[in-house]
Order: sequence, then C-alpha cells, then structure tokens
Amino acid sequence: MSQHYHFIAIGGAVMHNLALSMVQKGYVVTGSDDEIYEPSRTRLEKAGILPTAKGWFPEKIHPGLDGIILGMHARIDNPELQQARALGIPVYSFPEFIYQQSKDKTRIVISGSHGKTSITSMILHVLSFHQLAFDYLVGAQLEGFDLMVKLSDAPIIIIEGDEYLTSPEDRRPKFFHYHHDILLMSGIAWDHFNVFPTFEGYKDQFRQVITMTPDTGVWIYCEEDAEVKTLAAEVSNPAFKTIPYGVHSHRIDAGKTYLSTATGEIPLHIFGAHNLQNLSGALQVCLQIGLTESQFYQAIASFKGAAKRQEVLASSDQSILYRDFAHAPSKLQATVQAVKNQFPERKLIAVQELHTYSSLNKDFVHNYAHTFDMADEAIIYLNPKAVSLKKLELMDLATLREGFQRADLKLFTDIQELKSFLESQNYHQTNLLLMSSGNYDDMDLQNITNKIEQTN
Repeated sequence: MSQHYHFIAIGGAVMHNLALSMVQKGYVVTGSDDEIYEPSRTRLEKAGILPTAKGWFPEKIHPGLDGIILGMHARIDNPELQQARALGIPVYSFPEFIYQQSKDKTRIVISGSHGKTSITSMILHVLSFHQLAFDYLVGAQLEGFDLMVKLSDAPIIIIEGDEYLTSPEDRRPKFFHYHHDILLMSGIAWDHFNVFPTFEGYKDQFRQVITMTPDTGVWIYCEEDAEVKTLAAEVSNPAFKTIPYGVHSHRIDAGKTYLSTATGEIPLHIFGAHNLQNLSGALQVCLQIGLTESQFYQAIASFKGAAKRQEVLASSDQSILYRDFAHAPSKLQATVQAVKNQFPERKLIAVQELHTYSSLNKDFVHNYAHTFDMADEAIIYLNPKAVSLKKLELMDLATLREGFQRADLKLFTDIQELKSFLESQNYHQTNLLLMSSGNYDDMDLQNITNKIEQTN
C-alpha cells in the first residue's frame, strides 16, 4: 500500500513542487493551505491534489498518515500541526524530508549567499546533456525541468541549500539538514537581515555547515570571496578534501565571452565574472561525480542561464534589455559590473527595485554603498505599498543617496512615472538592466521592448 503524506502549507513554490514530485513517485498526497496562488493552484488541481477548501482542518490529520510535511508559511499554533503532534504522527520539515528520501544517495549541496541557483542550474544542465540519472532540488523553475524537485531511484541528488530558516518549529538553516557529502560554497554576503541581525551571526551558519562535512566528503569553495577565504583559513588541514575555485579563464570580444580551455575556446551564452566563478564551481562538482572536463565543456556551451538571471527580454545591435533577480547588495553589484564589463562602450541604465525586508530597511541600506558605481545612470524604485506591508518607513532620496554613496541616484515611487521615464530614453548604444526579486508591480514593458528592438 502506498505511503500517505499530508502537506501543511501545500501551496508554497517549493512545497507544491515536492507534492507533485511525490505524486509522480506513487505516494498518496493530501494538503491544506489558507491561500494558494497561481501557478501552484492550477498545477495542484491538474494532479488531483488541490485542497477542496481554503484553511486548516484538523480532521484531515489521522493515524493512517505516514507523515506530515510542514511548510515555512504555517504558524507554530497551526491546528493541523497541533493535531499531528497529539496523535504522534512524524512531522518533517521540507529539508528533513528531502534527507529522508536521499539517505542512500550522494548528496551534493550548493550553498552561498549568491549564485546557488545558477550553479545548480549549470550542474543539472550538464548532467541532463549527458543523460545521467540524478535527483535535484532547486529554488527556481528552470527551463527544461517540469518541477523544482525530483525524487527517484537515482544515485545522486543536487540540492540548492539555503541558509534560511527550516520551519516554524526549527529556526536553524535548511542546509544543516541535508547532511552533505559534497558541499560547494559560492560566497558570503549578509542577507536575511530580519532573521540574522548581525553579520557575524549570519557568517557563523556557513562556518557550522562546513564543519558538518564528513571525513570522506569534499568542500568546494570560491577562494575569490573574502569571507569564504577567511573560513577556509579557519578550517585548515581538515580530514575532508578541500577544492578552491575562482573565475574561469576567458576573454570577451564584441560582447561575447569565450572560455579558454586546453583544447581551445568555447563560446558561451552567459557572461560576467560572477557567472564565470559559478561555472568554475559547477565544473569542480561535475569532476567530483565522475564527469571529465571535456564532457563538462561540451555541455556548458549550450547553457543559456538560470531563470531571471541576466535574462534578455529584448535586443538589437545597439541595445539590450536585461532582467535579473538581483536584490542583495553583492548580487546587484555583480550584475551591474557584468553588464558594464561585457559592453564597456555602451551606456548602462540600471534600475533596482528594493523589495525584500532587508533592502527596504534604512538600517541596512548602507550595505549597498558603491554597488551602483559602474552604472552610468542609477535608479531606485520603491513601492510604498510593499514598504507599508512590511511595516517599514519609506526611505527618501537623501537616505538612499547616502546609503548607495551615489549623489546622482534617481528615485521613483510611482510605477507609471518610472515606466514613462524608461520609455522616454534614447537607447542608442545603451543597455537597460532591471533588477528585483519582485515584479515592478507588473509594469508593462511592451513599449520599452519595442523601442529597444527598433534601436539602430
């Protein structure tokens, strides 16, 4: 008889993907949530596991369940969770369940404040290209993959392991629970200001996860990141293997990046020092799981990038419109630098929507100092509604100019005014970069897209 698992907060991005993956594997799946948005709603409905009503129903929790999977969105006093505890039914956080399902696999965890999704995407692309069997957990919907989670009988699993909280009951980082065999660490830059109030407390999470590497394990780390390099010095002479990496050797010619390899140059779709660091890290992981350098290079040539990372929305011979997920200071700086270095002769208009709790907090904004320096024109968009929902104070232009250390910074708090401004620009020899973990209030980009595509 199939095992039956119940999801508390089934509508979340990763939670509903896990639920769908478990249905594919043959489990019986039920769930509850107080709000389910698209695309989760339609996907759950198609799989026949959409809850019939919104809310929490303790009567759904019964002794016949093999376990509960608890999402971050649920509160500690959730009535279904309390019923599960009363009945003694096993309750798993998302990462605990992933570990339970992958105990017999080689577990590869990709960690770091930035680059996790890109590195994981590169590895998955290479493994798929060579038609190898693998499971995965990734934090974004990737092109070519139906789900963000896959659980099968494959011998390895690639896990995008974040440092955010595990569950309402467990305030430790998710990546503690995966018990990695191979750990990659891309970089450390303070994020989640609301959860980790000090940088030292934040950095300590990464210090701890390194120490969890088994003696037979491997730690792959970016030696060009100052904070990771500091940790590497602290864990000198460990029993486990350590492999440093940096920016892969390359050259840029007329806006195109070429990888330098022992057997010649390879043209890439991706670019920027940050991406070439990520590529080096992905290469080291692939070598550890048995692929050759030539197999990696053969596959990576067709990698077009992770979703919403330096994504091209429109282009002409004179201009490109990029959208990027960047929101933390290190991500913003790396993305601006990448686009400017790729096209140094072009003007760069860079727009950042401050959207996360950390980025909207005036006590955190000084961490953005000089991140916009390489943009020719620097613009901030703040949505007053998003700020009030987070119960924060709307920052003024003077505060932002001081925080970003940019005297000519422009500020927009009305999406129509920003849209009109961007539509009025001349995009001859000019690139436009829109960065956010939000969506710019669903700003209609059609006129901007048309203008850029018609630029000559």
